[in-house]
Amino acid sequence: MGDSFNLSTADLAALAFFLLTWVLHTLASDGRLVSRVSLTMAMNAQREAWMRNMAEREVRIVDTAIMNGLQQGTAFFASSSLIALGGCFALLGASDRVLTVLADLPLAATSSREAFQTKVFGLVLILAFAFFKFGWAYRLFNYCSILIGAVPIPHGAASRNPVSETAVWRATRMNILGGKHFNSGLRAVFFAIGYLGWFVDPVVFVISTLLLLAVLVRRQFFSAARQAVIGQGPGAGKN
Repeated sequence: MGDSFNLSTADLAALAFFLLTWVLHTLASDGRLVSRVSLTMAMNAQREAWMRNMAEREVRIVDTAIMNGLQQGTAFFASSSLIALGGCFALLGASDRVLTVLADLPLAATSSREAFQTKVFGLVLILAFAFFKFGWAYRLFNYCSILIGAVPIPHGAASRNPVSETAVWRATRMNILGGKHFNSGLRAVFFAIGYLGWFVDPVVFVISTLLLLAVLVRRQFFSAARQAVIGQGPGAGKN
């Protein structure tokens, strides 16, 4: 199989490790692999709190402003993914020159033109995946804005009737789904950076993947941002 893609056994093993790392990190971030609360899970709880607070407000200018910010950020990353995709196709047209540059690197392994192009197509797939995730997240945030508008205006106890509760649940669910797909797109961009190590050598590919994983795990499970969201200061629990 490796010969059909002009890849060595080491290349395929490094690629399998990369994909496995990506899948495991995704599962861990979504709370399906470890019991420790991740930053993503903590933020989902805050999204729910936001929607419930929104339902108590008669004037929701702040909520629409936040949704606008989420959409603009998502649109920025979607556009960036398209630009990066264009850069990948430019790489295909300059394969020989890029291979000459890579050959001068100290740790670079000998690679054929066909193998290089196969790796570029892999990078194209990752960036295309990121673009579609960002595009869908943008649409979900747009739907969430509509659902926020559909939440009834509060009037005392009437704000907690079943109709209002259902409307809040819909807006919350749509917001969380939008955040999930945005995070998937952003994760793909991050892993695309680790993927660049493959252009040098399979061993460098594994090392760059491990370094990327260490950064992402720290941000999700041990960062100051996580402590801020879950309400635990750096010195929490200490006298």
